[in-house]
Amino acid sequence: MIQNYIENANFEDTGFAYTLSLISGKHKMVILYCLMEFETVRFNELKRYLKTISDKTLSTNLKELEADKLIVRTEYPQIPPKVEYTLSERGKTLMTVLDQLCVWGEENRLIE
Repeated sequence: MIQNYIENANFEDTGFAYTLSLISGKHKMVILYCLMEFETVRFNELKRYLKTISDKTLSTNLKELEADKLIVRTEYPQIPPKVEYTLSERGKTLMTVLDQLCVWGEENRLIE
């Protein structure tokens, strides 16, 4: 019976797979966590927080998070341009999950 279930199951159709698709990659969870901690953050502040990320990679990640409606990008019409990023309401609902990942990591870190 379980063999039949496994053969017919499709991991890509699960909520787990969908969530992973939203936060996958090296930087997305860190970006979201930064926005949770500091609320409103500008591009260069994110770059300093992430340290080794390139402008292109950060820009791509922010665009993807915005397209997935996890963050809000606010552009102010001034010179020089000012852009701020915040968590969307949808993004805030994901923070409970990310926070639990942090708690688990702290409680289960293997000390060498």
